[in-house]
Amino acid sequence: MKFNRSDFPDNFLFGTATSAYQIEGHAFGGAGQTHWDTFAATPGNVVRAETGAIACDHYHRWQADLDLIANAGFDAYRFSTSWARVMPDGVTPNPQGLDFYDRLTDGMLERGIKPCATLYHWELPSALADKGGWQNPDIAKWFGDFTHCIMNRIGDRMHSVAPINEPWCVGWLSHFEGAHAPGLRDIRATARAMHHIMVAHGTAIQTMRALGMTNLGGVFNLEWSEPATNSAADATANALSDSYYNRFFLGGVFKGAYPDNIMEGLGPHMPDHWQDDFATIQAPLDWCGINYYTRRIVRSNTAAWPSHDVVPNGPLPKTQMGWEIYPEGLYNFLMRTKQEYTGDLPLFITENGMANADVIENGSVDDPERIDFLNQHFDAVRRAVADGAPIEGFFVWSLLDNYEWALGYEKRFGLVHVDFETLQRTPKASYHALKSALER
Repeated sequence: MKFNRSDFPDNFLFGTATSAYQIEGHAFGGAGQTHWDTFAATPGNVVRAETGAIACDHYHRWQADLDLIANAGFDAYRFSTSWARVMPDGVTPNPQGLDFYDRLTDGMLERGIKPCATLYHWELPSALADKGGWQNPDIAKWFGDFTHCIMNRIGDRMHSVAPINEPWCVGWLSHFEGAHAPGLRDIRATARAMHHIMVAHGTAIQTMRALGMTNLGGVFNLEWSEPATNSAADATANALSDSYYNRFFLGGVFKGAYPDNIMEGLGPHMPDHWQDDFATIQAPLDWCGINYYTRRIVRSNTAAWPSHDVVPNGPLPKTQMGWEIYPEGLYNFLMRTKQEYTGDLPLFITENGMANADVIENGSVDDPERIDFLNQHFDAVRRAVADGAPIEGFFVWSLLDNYEWALGYEKRFGLVHVDFETLQRTPKASYHALKSALER
């Protein structure tokens, strides 16, 4: 790596991240069915109809996985809790699930790793999906009850907590584009889901405050957006893309308002009295997390709202996902978020990493592409710090190769290679390079 700890501010947190359904093995420990299980079982939704039933079997191998985190020199681990593991029917606590997260938390602390929890990373219990899921206004209360259940058990030992990972994916990608569970393409469902996600976020923050918890934040996935040409039509299309992807959720939490251009489309479909919910949505945060991977190029079209296309195959080098490598977008977001939304609130890069077609040769995995990717993005962070952005940490996605949702097990984001037949872990060259960079 072309950096080390001394290149960043004192007490800067270096961490890695995973999510529950992607690594744990949902078939174990009494976890209930989720809408992802249903989505994956529906032909055409997921590559080879693969699921997270076994995944990386982290449920049984968590101690060795925590050792990997500690041995790399990471300060913190951003993990998620599975609602359907904690409450299989979305309502009733599961002692096995609570015990698992209890053990996992203590295991982190025993190794000197700061536990950084995300309450929800996309696995909604099927029993709640049957009631309308994120379209149902009652989900804010359901989510508050789940928050209380899990954080009443482990919240006293958390370093930090955020309620919902990547609200754009939970809302727009899943209800408008249909690419994630529940797989809808419905503008009314989208409007309601996006708003209810925000209300649930605020409800969870209030619930944790009532438990006496601190260091609570929100995590937003952002994708830098640029117009395909200098035309006014493309500029308008790009502004709309930027609003529904990047500004809707930040605006709700930090400004108590959604962008006007997105509300032209979503407004007629919003739930009754939605404007009254901002007092909950704006529950004060202690930090803001940014998940960043790539940019999008947008051009106008004459189709129905939102009247634009995302241009495929941009000119920059790409990852295994086909995503352009554009570290300048991370710098831009860090500066814009500070200037327009958060001010002096601490910022964290809560996810950044790349998928790469990694293979084992002679017992090792060489991934210079990932090392270069991380170097470029850590450099963007250093520049943003130098220019005044209050950045306090960086979490690399991901610790392990894992279940990549609708793409199954094909795309490898891990610092550690996983053989999905034997489940053997093999740290990659990027893991060893980070370990050297993080030595104290």
